[in-house]
Amino acid sequence: MRIIGLTGGIGSGKITLSNLFKSHTIPVADADLVARNPVQTGTGGWKKVVEAFGEDILQANGEVDRSKPGQIVFSDHEKRQVLNRLLAPYISQVIFQGVLKLWLKGYKVIILDIPLLFEVKMDKWTSPTIVVWVDPETQLTQLMERDGTSMEDAKNRIDAQMPLDLKKAKADIVIDNTGSFEELDEKFLKVLKQVTKPLTWTEFWLSRQGAFLSFGLIFLGVVVSRKAL
Repeated sequence: MRIIGLTGGIGSGKITLSNLFKSHTIPVADADLVARNPVQTGTGGWKKVVEAFGEDILQANGEVDRSKPGQIVFSDHEKRQVLNRLLAPYISQVIFQGVLKLWLKGYKVIILDIPLLFEVKMDKWTSPTIVVWVDPETQLTQLMERDGTSMEDAKNRIDAQMPLDLKKAKADIVIDNTGSFEELDEKFLKVLKQVTKPLTWTEFWLSRQGAFLSFGLIFLGVVVSRKAL
């Protein structure tokens, strides 16, 4: 099985690329969606976040108002680290469960879409890693247009993340998204061909098909050995 790490920066267009993979029937395990589960009311993650940030972050129905922790951590580096540290174990567990479900369904190539891929060291479980990159000016403009936010707020949110240039230096594959959608689609098709090439033997044995074949060969070996005795 091939697990591909996909990341980028806020406003870089990572979601667009993720959707392109989905449109070509490549399954995507999305950490942004997964991150909502650990803070559902009554869960362990919910309790830890409320203990750390207080009940002011809750809505009237007891659910976490996700915009409030976001406002806090984007302006406070230490609190951002606290939140990441609190939720990382829960998010990792749910991501693993999601990958396992896709493995059981027989998918051989899976996209792991994680904004903090390098920050939480999840890149050691993925190969290759893909970074969606844009220049700082484009990133700022796209974020302001997307969220209707002020320049100051957009800068704070961008500064709260690992710089895109640093992610670019860590990546195996970099997709420059400073152009048009047509240009992005053209680049995507080249990357798609690259990441869906035939599995290596190691990747094959890690797939469900390879695991079943291994089990079958082991079982056959045991049967043959017993008959020989």
